[in-house]
Amino acid sequence: MPAIKEFGHKTFASLKIRNYRLYFIGRGISMCGSWMQVVALGWLVLQLSGSGSQLGIVLALQFLPQLLFGPWGGVIVDRFNKRSLIAWTQGILGVFAIGISILIFTDTIQMWMVYIIALAHGAIRVFDDPARQTFVSEMVDEAHLKNAVSLNATENNLARVAGPSIAGVLIASIGIAFCFLINGISYIAVVAMLFMMRKEELRTELPVEKKSGQLTEGFRYVMATPVIRNTLLMMAFIGTFAYEFQVSLPILAKSTFNGDAASYAALMTAMGVGAGLGGLYAAGRHKIAPHHLVIFAMLFGISIVATAFMPTLQLAIFGMFFVGAFSVNLLSLGQTMVQLESVYEMRGRVMGLWSAAMVGSTSIGGPIIGFIGEHAGGRWGLALGGLVTILTAGYAAFTLLKDDILQIIPESVQLRTESTPDVKL
Repeated sequence: MPAIKEFGHKTFASLKIRNYRLYFIGRGISMCGSWMQVVALGWLVLQLSGSGSQLGIVLALQFLPQLLFGPWGGVIVDRFNKRSLIAWTQGILGVFAIGISILIFTDTIQMWMVYIIALAHGAIRVFDDPARQTFVSEMVDEAHLKNAVSLNATENNLARVAGPSIAGVLIASIGIAFCFLINGISYIAVVAMLFMMRKEELRTELPVEKKSGQLTEGFRYVMATPVIRNTLLMMAFIGTFAYEFQVSLPILAKSTFNGDAASYAALMTAMGVGAGLGGLYAAGRHKIAPHHLVIFAMLFGISIVATAFMPTLQLAIFGMFFVGAFSVNLLSLGQTMVQLESVYEMRGRVMGLWSAAMVGSTSIGGPIIGFIGEHAGGRWGLALGGLVTILTAGYAAFTLLKDDILQIIPESVQLRTESTPDVKL
């Protein structure tokens, strides 16, 4: 039917671009493995320590490098070829995953080893995250950027459905080590697809020359650009307290509902299903604006609080569906807005700050949510993130939407390519 055909054309427009299509396939395979590892790591820590606080510490170590060095990682990304950089980082992450699987197979795994591997994993992601995020704008043109970012988010959350489901089955049947092993092997798909790309079709510009003061220059640029500054501040608060599902959901499943790894996987899967469908909606949107970001942040926060106080596991699983749907729209809107507002030579540094805000903040929020979940109960560990998100959305309504910042940004808007404007602090 014409309506369905038109919906498909708009929603999957970026997949017509060969290089992006290859990347989409490779990342899809790898992300299924990554989400298997997320479930496996959380359950491994609980098996080794039996402590929600220990789980928070492991996540803090995993994301601490991005909090401390995320902006510097963005500086490095701006200086190098992003396709080559991603191939190296993805390969190293694969080696780490296979390494931890060997330790589990040989029954030599100990908590201090988990700490070291988590820290090393985070160090590589300092470069991997901003490189992957900015590489999207080299594979697609300006008109397809929002669609590509939304499809990436959709793919990630569909993998959130498949990965935890497979992990739950593997952990219950043949052992937790296979989750890490399969994840390690899955990175081969990304590297292979990167080498299959046609370099002449990439929209690659010359890397930024190395010079002193580039990190400070990035901070000044962000502070002088209201939409980027306020969006990053908003997402930093939400990232710190709400996006700690790797800590809050295992505790909720085990301590509140007396569940097992399959219960945790079911909560993650429901979130992934909701995010997958919500991502399709996001990919088909023509326009974005700051007030859309505020609306989805508010809905995200409300859905988290409602889920936290569901009386049964089944209803909590139902609630996670809506958490996922609102989450993917919030993330795709935020990431697209900051990329569209960034000049090319600053994009790596801007996305480095995005990674610090959204991922690195887990090193702060993870232990907090783990402590609250362990001592006040799994419901409050999850609910705190929702409450903070609601308050942050209320504050953002006065910062992102004031004066002339409220504007509709069409999907076909041109990415800024002019020189970095003068900074007035």
